[in-house]
Amino acid sequence: MFVKGIMKPAHKSFTAESSASLSEVLKVLDDKDIEAMPVLRSGQFKGMISKEIIFRAYFNLEEEIDRKTFLRETTAGDVSMYEGFYIHDEEVFEHTLPLFKGFSVLAVVNDSKKFLGLVTRFDVIEQFESAFGVNKKGVRIAFTSEESSGRIERLGDIIKSYHENVISLATFDETDKLARRIVLKIEDNDNIEAFTKKLEKTGFRILSVKNV
Repeated sequence: MFVKGIMKPAHKSFTAESSASLSEVLKVLDDKDIEAMPVLRSGQFKGMISKEIIFRAYFNLEEEIDRKTFLRETTAGDVSMYEGFYIHDEEVFEHTLPLFKGFSVLAVVNDSKKFLGLVTRFDVIEQFESAFGVNKKGVRIAFTSEESSGRIERLGDIIKSYHENVISLATFDETDKLARRIVLKIEDNDNIEAFTKKLEKTGFRILSVKNV
């Protein structure tokens, strides 16, 4: 899945024009109860702005100025930061994960840095919930397998022979040099015990079986 498949389009995203006063920006952040927004200039991404960035800019002023004047006369473009905090729309969505450190939203742009939309931390969590079948009840089977060619193919053959309906399947980095962890979620049925025994006989080591 690509970023463009999970992003909120530009017309549904809250953004700040670089010429907007900080008073206007703060009103949107408060009214919409959001943490941060992209700053745009003629549709181009120019950075991020948040309450923290605004407060930091005010307290780092070299000359004294009252808060109301600062908020009224300073623009979003004057204090915005993190001009490189964006992701391209053609990136795979997994690449968003390392970027959600300072903000809960991430700007999506094209090659010319035109703002296309937003990906939120919530959007990414939803995708992982879908990948793990969180919202569909079934039987979760966790097991390990030796790192050898054809193991997933063999697993597929067993699933097919027992006519299991797969809700989700995920593999994880090896826990050591020889084993890989696998989590399989299937629809509940009467042959779960026989299915798991077959997995064990084939060399898969069952770690847990839970109805979730």
